[in-house]
Amino acid sequence: MSVQDQVLEAARGARRASRALAGLDADVRAGALRAMAQALRDHAGDVMEANAQDMEAGRAAGLSSAMLDRLFLDEERIERIAVALEEIADLPDPVGHVIAEWTIENGLLIQRVACPIGVIGIIYESRPNVTADAAGLCIKSGNACVLRGGSEAIHSNVAIARVLQDAAEAAGLPHGCVSMIPITDREAVQVMCRLPEYIDMIIPRGGESLIRAVTENSQVPVLKHYRGMTQIYVDEAADTDLAVKIVHNAKAQRPGVCNAVENLYVHANAPEALNAIVDDLLASGVEVRGCPRTCEMVRAQISAATDEDFDTEYLDLIISVMIVDSLDQALDRIAEHSSGLAEAIITQDQATADRFLREVDSAAVYHNASTRLTDGGVFGLGAEIGVSTDKIHARGPVGAAQLTIFKYVCRGGGQIRT
Repeated sequence: MSVQDQVLEAARGARRASRALAGLDADVRAGALRAMAQALRDHAGDVMEANAQDMEAGRAAGLSSAMLDRLFLDEERIERIAVALEEIADLPDPVGHVIAEWTIENGLLIQRVACPIGVIGIIYESRPNVTADAAGLCIKSGNACVLRGGSEAIHSNVAIARVLQDAAEAAGLPHGCVSMIPITDREAVQVMCRLPEYIDMIIPRGGESLIRAVTENSQVPVLKHYRGMTQIYVDEAADTDLAVKIVHNAKAQRPGVCNAVENLYVHANAPEALNAIVDDLLASGVEVRGCPRTCEMVRAQISAATDEDFDTEYLDLIISVMIVDSLDQALDRIAEHSSGLAEAIITQDQATADRFLREVDSAAVYHNASTRLTDGGVFGLGAEIGVSTDKIHARGPVGAAQLTIFKYVCRGGGQIRT
């Protein structure tokens, strides 16, 4: 069977399943998620055996230690995946609740009711846990899903998907509600992107190049998460100890993720905070790249930053620092370099903070808190498929509730239009 035929078969099956899935009771969907979690535990040996094949191939291909760590599965990590499915099952049901209702003059009752999107295609790289997270969130929100993981995790993804598919169907969900495309050829992605009659939305989860390629070639609406480029502004009224703590967490706790800070702006009247932050970052192994004024103001020896540095998502222990003379200048810099994911201000001045929170146009904005908090689990949404930098449909962490849309349910007694 050709690549196109295999993808088309999966998409058609998902479309059929989506109609049946949307009509199932919330308890059936939640019960299926719990059964899927237990099935992963029961078949952990099979999943780890498949994962060992991917790990061996990854080492032979020269994957970095970070990539191999993302790929690796053991009993503890499989248990965490299972627990995440159970946590999704325990979330409030996002389907069927009445968002708003009103009665018009002729007595027609109109309700705006949350409903599934339909079929969601998810294209992702490296992390096999995404297979379970994506399937779980889609089922919780009443959607069928078509999954296409990266080639480096092909054996792990197929093994996990098989376990989830069998458990879901045994628990009463329709065949095809979870479909894994077991093809590493990039043509599979291209075919998925050309099936708007079967797939309602595509979510690419991975590097910027993958997301850009999907977005530029898709005939299906795409929910994007381009890149982080997260930024923090330290105001002249910042508490120094608080600023050190927050910036350290935002950069050094886990630098290789989208919500880690990349650009730091410090008010010219906050030299104490600047030096304390830089000293802490350097002690933590962070390379600090500063504008000329930063290099003059800090006690330590740091690298000179280029213009390009302030548009670079390092995903590493590197940070760019610039001195600004005002909140206005900080806001201008943030607007120029932001990807729209998350930004923060550190200040004890409430009026300054309120203006920052009001004017910065990003999915999540913070006052005196770390941008690392931008996460579906931290926000109480359960697992997430990603963090959307879009402004249409969903923005920020995308959990089960963000995978629904709405329809108008109209209840009448013979009303007609005259």
